[in-house]
Amino acid sequence: MNIIAWIILGLLAGAIAKAIVPGRQGGGILGTMLLGIVGAFIGGTLVTLLTEGSLAFTATSLSIPGVIVAVLGAIIAIWLWSMLTRSTTV
Repeated sequence: MNIIAWIILGLLAGAIAKAIVPGRQGGGILGTMLLGIVGAFIGGTLVTLLTEGSLAFTATSLSIPGVIVAVLGAIIAIWLWSMLTRSTTV
């Protein structure tokens, strides 16, 4: 997939995931784009693992099912990021 398609998929998936997940994520447009691109890789890898039974680092395509998988992957990325950056106050 070319870089323009990656940017479009990243913006679309990241924006949808940020709208679904409650709370404030921050990051601006660049953070949203990176979140969506990371989500595409996470979602694509998980779908490959579940359907083919092999762990391959793949990404989704710029299609309706690809966007859905990328959004699900971006939601997982938001959750992982919040777990890593969560501060524990006593």
